[in-house]
Amino acid sequence: MAMSVGPSDGDDDEVVSAINTTPLVDVMLVLLIIFLITIPVATHTVPLSLPKDTNQPNQTKPENITIAVNKDGDYFWNEAKVADIDALTKKLEAVAVKVPQPEVQIRGDESGRYEFVGKVVAALQRAQIAKVAFIIQPPLKGG
Repeated sequence: MAMSVGPSDGDDDEVVSAINTTPLVDVMLVLLIIFLITIPVATHTVPLSLPKDTNQPNQTKPENITIAVNKDGDYFWNEAKVADIDALTKKLEAVAVKVPQPEVQIRGDESGRYEFVGKVVAALQRAQIAKVAFIIQPPLKGG
């Protein structure tokens, strides 16, 4: 007694183009179960009460000094005009001994000569000012 399944055309050698995903699903489920079991074991640590701290910044930063140089070569110390480069150097030497030393920010007119800003940089070097910054106008976005 023989049993026949499906039509008997004689085409038993047909190629099956579908992917069998059952083994893939089985492997993924086994991995999921393994991870679910091992993760709580791996994260189990010794219970501790850690110390708590708050971040409070220190107010040790002195006021910044702004030196402006216009296109005519005039020097300004925080908006107050300084007579000449020698008077500016004396003011810088008085500030250089402060602890902590303030930052000196230089603002130079773009149409002014480099010589005027160079004299300020030389005065800063003679006064031994360590923190120097140049203030510029940032470019416009998108243009």
